[in-house]
Amino acid sequence: MTQILLIEDEDRIASFVEKGLRAAGYAVLRGATAAEGYEYALSSAVDLTVLDLGLPDDDGLRLLGRLRAQGFTAPVIILTARSTPADTVAGLDSGADDYMAKPFSIDELLARIRLRLRGGSAEEPTSLTAGSLTLDLHARRITAGEKQHDLSSREFALLETFMRHPGQVLSREQLLERVWGYSFDPGSNLVDVYVRYLRAKVGAERIKTVRGVGYRLEA
Repeated sequence: MTQILLIEDEDRIASFVEKGLRAAGYAVLRGATAAEGYEYALSSAVDLTVLDLGLPDDDGLRLLGRLRAQGFTAPVIILTARSTPADTVAGLDSGADDYMAKPFSIDELLARIRLRLRGGSAEEPTSLTAGSLTLDLHARRITAGEKQHDLSSREFALLETFMRHPGQVLSREQLLERVWGYSFDPGSNLVDVYVRYLRAKVGAERIKTVRGVGYRLEA
């Protein structure tokens, strides 16, 4: 079984990511400090590492540099709150294979993990299509028939989740977890609010309410 090393000190984020990784069929090792991550990386069969930078005992970039200096060659995806272009460049220059900023979509993280485990040889799709809907993943723009609409970050993440699972009923809890991540409130009405926003842009008939369960994107 493919084993992912998760180096993350914040419990809520780590639990959220670990749950998503295990649901996708991966074995997970978790280190909450740079020291633990260093030990796991060099003593275990690690296929890929997801690395936070703000660790309590050392900076994640220094940890990454130490691992690469020791011959650690497994792909590393940085997952961090540091989101400026300079941060991204520093992370990639330090030996990371990919860089993701928080907040994040678990679906996007899993897609990037699959790509890195394939050796990065396949191109990531630039758009998703479901019926007459086309979502531009780079421009964060939806084309519905002949109309185009720009999307806010949360609208984009919610619609991306629907379009990666066309025809599938997704519960409010699933959508909250995937789009709002570790910070979601189970009693929140955010999903209903943002579904209304999306319906105004893609058409109310395209996102069906499944009473007592959640929502389904009509493919």
